[in-house]
Amino acid sequence: MATTKAPSSRQRLDSAKNNLTNAFTSETFFYVVKRLLQALLTLLLASALSFSIIQLAPGDYLDTWRQNPQISPETLDALTIRFGLDRHPVEQYFRWLTQIITQGDFGYSFKYHRPVTELLWERIPNTLLLSFSSLILTWAIAIPLGIISAVRQNTTLDKLLRTLSYMGQGFPSFITALLFLFLAQRLSPLFPVGGMTSIYHNELTPFGKVVDIAWHMILPTLALSITSFAGLQRITRGELLDVLRQDYIQTARAKGLPENRVIYVHALRNAINPLITILGFEFAGLLSGAFIAEFFFNWPGLGRLILDAVRSQDIYLVMVSLMMGAVMLIIGNLLADLLLKSIDPRIKLANLK
Repeated sequence: MATTKAPSSRQRLDSAKNNLTNAFTSETFFYVVKRLLQALLTLLLASALSFSIIQLAPGDYLDTWRQNPQISPETLDALTIRFGLDRHPVEQYFRWLTQIITQGDFGYSFKYHRPVTELLWERIPNTLLLSFSSLILTWAIAIPLGIISAVRQNTTLDKLLRTLSYMGQGFPSFITALLFLFLAQRLSPLFPVGGMTSIYHNELTPFGKVVDIAWHMILPTLALSITSFAGLQRITRGELLDVLRQDYIQTARAKGLPENRVIYVHALRNAINPLITILGFEFAGLLSGAFIAEFFFNWPGLGRLILDAVRSQDIYLVMVSLMMGAVMLIIGNLLADLLLKSIDPRIKLANLK
């Protein structure tokens, strides 16, 4: 019996070098590098525009302090110099930008008297936890129901699902959150009324802490998911119906292929491209999409932090919040393009803008 000779270390090294060379000379690598360079310019322009818009608002953070007769003018002057509010807006902007590039310092929060980075690292995980849970639940429900509605077009089930989707889209997010909050109050203590943890959270075991947070997530996650689920279900249904009318689908059926294979292999694979683009935009909204649910359910995320920052004109906290939104949008679009390329090899990255 012939034996297969194991590759030598030199052959394995050459293979690894070839794979690395191919990776750095591939179309995908050059596309990612180009998009990242474009992203740097986009972020620079977005930061300058955001700073300019913030400066258009009358007054500054210390205006509320100036109304307090117990605070002396000397103290206000010292705080103005400390926070750099005595400088020209252009100088403030370039000073802030230089700190980011040279020190990784995103500024100081006037309201909370803490570095902006510390505040964000405390709140971002909470917001992402709620947003990712909502995103997963939305897609896990909307895609199957959209497929069922398309496959059983104009049946009673399809009409029922379409009615539910219209109703879901007709409810604004804040109305949905209010309804769930009212439900929590009526069913208490079945569901927590608000917050992320119980008062006895620190006394629980690690597993108990996870269960406690999951229990508090139920209603905010549902409130976030309903509107998104309704729109995604309708889009899935429409895209799949459009593909099912194509000639190649009729040809596949005429050849005697099983209906499940026609739908899930041939039709769904082509109908999913627009959904991936939507996923990229939803990824961009992960940090801001949970704002309403956070507000109504007192969830300690970015929503309330950013709202307080805007109200008090906490410039650098607002700036970093806006920049995070721009970064998430860039990453979301890039991931969507790469997913489209991996699912549909016919797509050329050079043609994607």
